[in-house]
Amino acid sequence: MTTNAALRRRSLVLQWGERRFYLDTPLLLAAAGLMLLGYVMVASASLHLGDKLAEDSFYFPRHQLVHIVLGLLVGGFTATVRLDVWRKTALGLYFVGILLLSLVLVPGIGKAVNGSSRWLDLLGLRIQVSEVMKLLAVIYVASFIERHIDTVRRSIQGMVRPLTLLSVASVLLLMEPDFGATAVIMATALGMLFLAGARLWQFGLLIALVTAAGLVLIYTEEYRVRRILSFIDPWADPLNTGFQLTQALIAFGRGEWVGVGLGSSVQKLFYLPEAHTDFLFSVIGEELGLVGTTAVILLFALLVWRAFLIGRWAERGGDRFAAFLAYGIGLWFGLQAFINMGVNMGLLPTKGLTLPLMSYGGGSMMVMCSALAILFRVRSELIEAWAAAPKVRPTWVRA
Repeated sequence: MTTNAALRRRSLVLQWGERRFYLDTPLLLAAAGLMLLGYVMVASASLHLGDKLAEDSFYFPRHQLVHIVLGLLVGGFTATVRLDVWRKTALGLYFVGILLLSLVLVPGIGKAVNGSSRWLDLLGLRIQVSEVMKLLAVIYVASFIERHIDTVRRSIQGMVRPLTLLSVASVLLLMEPDFGATAVIMATALGMLFLAGARLWQFGLLIALVTAAGLVLIYTEEYRVRRILSFIDPWADPLNTGFQLTQALIAFGRGEWVGVGLGSSVQKLFYLPEAHTDFLFSVIGEELGLVGTTAVILLFALLVWRAFLIGRWAERGGDRFAAFLAYGIGLWFGLQAFINMGVNMGLLPTKGLTLPLMSYGGGSMMVMCSALAILFRVRSELIEAWAAAPKVRPTWVRA
């Protein structure tokens, strides 16, 4: 089967006039499944909270529906932007992200919640800038790899240069503080550089340096030390430092195989903090059991697999920027989902990271939808390019 035929076989085609846009059907189904299930679970986890905070049980479900609509609109607009635009503006966009991270730290401009200044209010919508920075960092690193692929493969400078620039964003994120976003950005960048062919010893050295830096950051802040200690033994102080994790574990324990039933969670009733955002996966575990959590994991696995498959097609088609853009988005979604689930299940220390496409939040939803739109754009442009040059279509792709 030819490349073009293989790609078209699992494509949903949108057409207006003579213009066509090719959507990856498995990727679309995975994203839609996560978004739909996430909306249902956000509604279930937040009805009581809306009644308490706004005297409106449907306050959070209604706002989340608005977030999804805005996400789809922003994603639709992003899908119209050709990859060349991202390629040419990658560095400039990264510095825009740096500027936004700096503004968050300015008193009176940045909005503080629970002691962290991570948000900007834009047109009445609260945007967490670290979410925007994750996407901009992926675009920048993909652009750097395309321009300096030989340096990445032959010299340690190929890894040091982009990571040095990313460290500026990391410092600003740590000042908010947002250790979780810093970890995701640096881990995603390291993964992209590894896939680009960085030498194993260089990669191992940088992993060791990043790990050492992480340990220093942990031990220089008392609240991070407390998080580590509560992670090691949450039952030592179950009503204080270990409260979040113990309540999350209780939720999973109550869920067993098939859960206690949709809407029947007890832990979400003011026992489990941030049940509709950071700890939504625990509510899924309690209400839908092992069946529900497994379904979520499989949907994320499908999403990441399609992202990497699209990246492989692009790399073998000779478009390194598109390839590493797809790889980076896949790594980002996979890492963030893994960390969120790991925190919920007690496998990792507590981090303030949302579950992609599922947790409550407008800024996160719009950024995630934009990232997916770029993935769809990569696939669509590949089909356009190969359709325009039928005589050189390779035969190595299998959908």
